[in-house]
Amino acid sequence: MTTRRFPDGFLFGAATAAYQIEGAAFEDGRTASIWDAFSRVPGAVIAGDNGDVACDHYHRYGDDVALMRELGLQTYRFSTSWSRVRPDGGAVNTQGVDFYSRLVDELLGAGILPWLTLYHWDMPQALQDNGGWTNRDVVERFLDYAGTVHDALGDRVNVWTTLNEPWCSSFLSYTGGEHAPGHTSVAEGLLAAHHQLLAHGETIRELRSRDATLDLGITLNHTVADPADPQNPRDADAARRVDGQFNRWFLDPIYRGEYPADIVEDIRAVDADAVARFEAAVRDGDLETISQPIDTQGVNYYHGDLLAGEAPAQPPVSGGPSTERTGRSPYPSDHGIHAVERGLPRTAQNWEIQPEGLTRLLRRLSDEYTAERGVTLYVTENGAAFDDVVDEDGQVHDADRAEFVRQHLAAVLDAADAGVDVRGFFYWSLMDNFEWAWGYDKRFGIVRVDYDTQQRTVKDSGREYARIIAARAL
Repeated sequence: MTTRRFPDGFLFGAATAAYQIEGAAFEDGRTASIWDAFSRVPGAVIAGDNGDVACDHYHRYGDDVALMRELGLQTYRFSTSWSRVRPDGGAVNTQGVDFYSRLVDELLGAGILPWLTLYHWDMPQALQDNGGWTNRDVVERFLDYAGTVHDALGDRVNVWTTLNEPWCSSFLSYTGGEHAPGHTSVAEGLLAAHHQLLAHGETIRELRSRDATLDLGITLNHTVADPADPQNPRDADAARRVDGQFNRWFLDPIYRGEYPADIVEDIRAVDADAVARFEAAVRDGDLETISQPIDTQGVNYYHGDLLAGEAPAQPPVSGGPSTERTGRSPYPSDHGIHAVERGLPRTAQNWEIQPEGLTRLLRRLSDEYTAERGVTLYVTENGAAFDDVVDEDGQVHDADRAEFVRQHLAAVLDAADAGVDVRGFFYWSLMDNFEWAWGYDKRFGIVRVDYDTQQRTVKDSGREYARIIAARAL
């Protein structure tokens, strides 16, 4: 077998998010976030689950960092909770800030690089009550929050990510209704996306002014949108619109200082009032702010999409959670967009397993956006949910997840071999956790969590990842 080595300096890590693991939802001054509220809406989350306890990481962070060290992780991507640091969007909560200070010290003591994300979807509910991301005033509140976190941790944390997956926290949340706050408005999705990007740009500008040595960036989730028949104009158009509404809506403002004109017109054709509200919200100077130069882009990739302009005879199984709520498409312009079954293996969430899509995605991002601007790429989330079984020996022999990791790391190496400046990989997730609208129904971790006892057990996939890290090779 051929051994493939990772480039010198390539970072291996794992990722989590505050609401998904911390628990202690209403302890030490923390108040409700939009996910505390949304998870209590009947039918919004499978089994009515919530993050009140989750993995109890707030109390067990020391043991969890020791586990990271045991696995050989070089870096840990975590998020700070807005609702813990500035409860209700108001005054600083020193107890909440102190928790993250202790966590950072623990990581540094273990030789693990802290990789901080400021927003992984837990806006204070009090701000949502005033419009949330649809209200431009929230940009200043976010800047206050970001400044507070930097005041506390800027002396020890060098890598700062503003937002995680703004597509999810705008279109999936304010237009599709699947995530908090669970709204189904095209206009609100557009406004939320713009104000999040504006908050990103303002934060980059502020942190850069404080410390020019910081590594600053954003994490975007992406799909690879392929037409079922490239020669069919309707299939090609469906792929163009998914790519435009999922990828380019965020890439183009950040890197080019403009929203994709073709997608603006597509949305105008189906909801002119929503576009009018969006255009009125984009003020002079906004796009200049949004397109502040960044150092790093995080790439979150799980699978791509095969798309057709007409409904196929055999539609693919749904990859969404089987909740009781009725939402709508997260794509503002969704007519004539149909997913097509292509016979790929699937995870327990019915997400396709498509590692070659990650190679193509990284090459496309490099060729069209990042390389000429000197921006470094990191795969900040990639992982899979499978129906894990605890064996008689108390272990989880998850060969399917271990193979998933190997395949996607090979895809990253393929991109690097093609000249892409990609310098790291974070598995999602370090441990099983609250998986948003899926609740605790699906497990992504390389570490199993027994939610009744909070016992952690490294799965076979975790051991395989540790072996790869130690060898720095596939």
